[in-house]
Amino acid sequence: MSEVMDYKSRLSDPASRKFETFSYLPAMGEKDIREQIKYLVSRGWNPAIEHIEPQYLMDSYWYMWKLPMFGETDVDRILAEAEACHKANPNNHVRLIGYDNDAQSQGASMVIYRGKTV
Repeated sequence: MSEVMDYKSRLSDPASRKFETFSYLPAMGEKDIREQIKYLVSRGWNPAIEHIEPQYLMDSYWYMWKLPMFGETDVDRILAEAEACHKANPNNHVRLIGYDNDAQSQGASMVIYRGKTV
């Protein structure tokens, strides 16, 4: 059995913080983000975009970018909103959420653009 790796994520070091599963992987490119959006849409989940300053990452409150896109299935439109949020808030983390109506919860949540760490 292989040894489990410690990523040494610390609150005192903003650059080291790991905040969700995908943060352990290289940053997503546009193709990767598009595939994640396709997945959310294929599941029938409602997409939403949120953002936050990196220093407040561990807070439970993120700023909502407009309203959730209830019923939106156009991947290009969802991607355009995510890019618009990123351009308007270039130093913030931007995350994509898929709200699952059946489970009444988030079906997925992932940071798709990483902000600059302090």
